[in-house]
Amino acid sequence: MNYNDKDQYGIYKTSNLPEHGNQGPGPGLMGAETLIGNDVYNQHEEKVGDIKELMLDMKDGKVSYAVLSFGSFLGMGEKLFAVPWNALILDTENKRFKLDIDKDRLENAPGFDKDNWPDMVDNTWRELIHSYYNRTN
Repeated sequence: MNYNDKDQYGIYKTSNLPEHGNQGPGPGLMGAETLIGNDVYNQHEEKVGDIKELMLDMKDGKVSYAVLSFGSFLGMGEKLFAVPWNALILDTENKRFKLDIDKDRLENAPGFDKDNWPDMVDNTWRELIHSYYNRTN
């Protein structure tokens, strides 16, 4: 799935007429609801998951993590991963996100299941996640 498929309010609307240009704020500003369910691919063009949730830092007013799912079949055996938001790259050509990670590395990434979410504000956990994806806090 991609963000264009979920755009109910014309965020990513473009015109075929050059004089009208881009009529919406996207992709510079994007609606959170349209990002849930977006596919994530790696640098080898392999699908590595999809975005299940966005975690907002309520103090700073920024997106901290995208929660991705990977490796499930019909929701069974689903493993969730919190990926630092700045590790994802928007691929506007293919209307999806890219994450620079090999599948086997993602399979071994610190993850969790839907019934056991980590304390994402814990500094030790945050440092572990950011270090795993080679990102700074």
